[in-house]
Amino acid sequence: MSDHFSGPRALADPAADICDIYVFPSPEQAGRLVLVMDLFPYASSNTLFSDAVICRFRIRPVTVAATGPRAFAVGDQELVFDCTFDVPTKQGGGETLIQRATCAKPNGKSCSVVVNNEDGGSDDGMRLYAGVRSDPFILDGSAIEQVFVTQRPAFREKGINNLLGANILGLVIEIDHDNLPANGSLFAVVGETLRSGKIPRRIERVGRPEIKNITLAWNRFDKINPNLEIREIYNDDDAFELNHTHLEAYRARCNANLAFFDGLDGKTDWPLDGNGNHPLTELLLHDFLVVDVSKPFAPDSYLEIEQAMLEGRAHTTCGGRSLNEDVMDKYYTMLINAGHGPRIRDGVDQPTTLASSAFPYLAPAHVPGKPLPTKKTGN
Repeated sequence: MSDHFSGPRALADPAADICDIYVFPSPEQAGRLVLVMDLFPYASSNTLFSDAVICRFRIRPVTVAATGPRAFAVGDQELVFDCTFDVPTKQGGGETLIQRATCAKPNGKSCSVVVNNEDGGSDDGMRLYAGVRSDPFILDGSAIEQVFVTQRPAFREKGINNLLGANILGLVIEIDHDNLPANGSLFAVVGETLRSGKIPRRIERVGRPEIKNITLAWNRFDKINPNLEIREIYNDDDAFELNHTHLEAYRARCNANLAFFDGLDGKTDWPLDGNGNHPLTELLLHDFLVVDVSKPFAPDSYLEIEQAMLEGRAHTTCGGRSLNEDVMDKYYTMLINAGHGPRIRDGVDQPTTLASSAFPYLAPAHVPGKPLPTKKTGN
């Protein structure tokens, strides 16, 4: 499920388990960029953030690589936004726990808000929200598992959303474009959780959805490292500077699984090169969301920048990833027919409640026992 439960480390510490990240130009106010991180799968209404975990967004400028496989060249300049959480306390003699979240900007200034305050807060060109929200990700997990087991398409016209009614801890940051480097409009974004301390240690990192749980996790077709739990090694590596000693293991797993997907429709849309490398392997190992802040918000632009690069054309949208987008259909279609055939649908088309076009964007948490929405609302 996107990056939910993506390995032993995430299973052992749900408070540090990143479910998803999203990045998109604000649909509410031009000149602002929105960063979203979801944590803690299946959070309850009273779940709070861990005071031992740092939630980090890392942003670097990127360009299309001039040589080699179709991928991105990452700049050295980096902006870091670190969010930390106070120990929850009881106030006013009541039993309700109150917690504050603080986000530090690269310039040393910060913004602080009370967790679950619907309005969030703002300071120094930043808006911040933290609290329990509805999980926007959608996936028919049983269908994709059957695809791997049976080695044939198993998607249904009407799928089952495994995240229906699920909540997460949502962290939303909105920043002015003035906070970003001025040399170019294309940026790579990675989300991380780290164990706080004198030397913070990365627990998880997330860029694109389902890189770990689908593209890397399944080991059946990997003839080189079939018994390797590759996701934990992957989390330890810096998204912008992969450890060269691990690259061949990553490539072997990607090459095997991507070739499997390409064969599901009975034809080859992604011929392997002479060394057995899949054309998408290097691109997907550049595992970050890419957004163009010079273009306006577009609700359906995930992978458009990557697809344009692969086709040798100029991209036309902001890219990134918006909250209501059916990214799995896009991903399956890219892997299986390279966009040269019909859209591959898993039969799940919208989250429990659609996200809004206004801050804090994430839909309010679903209340257990409350009827689920039956039609599209919001946005």
